[in-house]
Amino acid sequence: MPQPATAREVELPAGRARLSALLAEPATHEPRAVLVALHGGGMRAGYFHGRADPATSLLTLAAAAGYAALAIDRPGYGASAAAFPDGATLAEQATCLRAALRGYAATRPTGAGFLLVGHSLGGKLALTTAAGAAEDDLLGVDVSGVGERWALPPDRLARPRNTHRLHWGPLALYPPGTFRLAQHLVGPIPPREAGEMLRWPRQYPRLARRIRIPVSLTFAEHEHFWTCDHDAVHAMAARLAAPFVHTGRLAGAGHNISLGHAARQYHLRVLAFLEACRDRRSRPGPAERPGALTRRTGR
Repeated sequence: MPQPATAREVELPAGRARLSALLAEPATHEPRAVLVALHGGGMRAGYFHGRADPATSLLTLAAAAGYAALAIDRPGYGASAAAFPDGATLAEQATCLRAALRGYAATRPTGAGFLLVGHSLGGKLALTTAAGAAEDDLLGVDVSGVGERWALPPDRLARPRNTHRLHWGPLALYPPGTFRLAQHLVGPIPPREAGEMLRWPRQYPRLARRIRIPVSLTFAEHEHFWTCDHDAVHAMAARLAAPFVHTGRLAGAGHNISLGHAARQYHLRVLAFLEACRDRRSRPGPAERPGALTRRTGR
């Protein structure tokens, strides 16, 4: 029986900085595509490679399914922290990310292309990077923990109280040892990144109408940062110029989905979406109208 893929540390040149990352690849063949995972604020790439329970790792799951999985420390985190001591705006991060992916594609096989997977602030980066991108550049974008309208007043976002509940939800949603093992992943949000956070409700509509690749939006059952009822999610999806949009709600999950018991269920949905995007590119059908096939999946 083949051994499960392991994730190794790599660095990617990205303009004036180098981005640290974790990479897992199929053991016996070139990847069907590359999944690029972008962590949230105050986290690191290891968010997608949970150590408390191997079943929570997106990286090893993706590699076992034949994909390469690249979880990147966003600009301002990890190896690039010295180059961005105060962090970077979403636009600046997107420029770095595009450079890193160009360099990756020049040196490693990418199969059908890249799918961006972003959580929270990493989801905002994924959407920012996808805005204006052609399908020749990206297969699609899969986002969790990002809405359009805040569920909290601005003063709580600037100086949130009870932050553990907001980020994690009920403790029982996570495998034993999660919080101890996640300590090395958690740190302060860089100030320039934090200073831009409240602008998102104004930024998103402008970005959404420039996103012309497939999009998947997932919200946790215990999501406390974003308004994510049916009407809010439908309105968010309707703004996108994407050929199709999947929306879903994940039961038994808190904001930090990929570290919880529900992680594997979500990650399998990510891979299903990636396969749909890959098949769509290999077998193009009739022209699709923007926003077509929008649907709710899960509970």
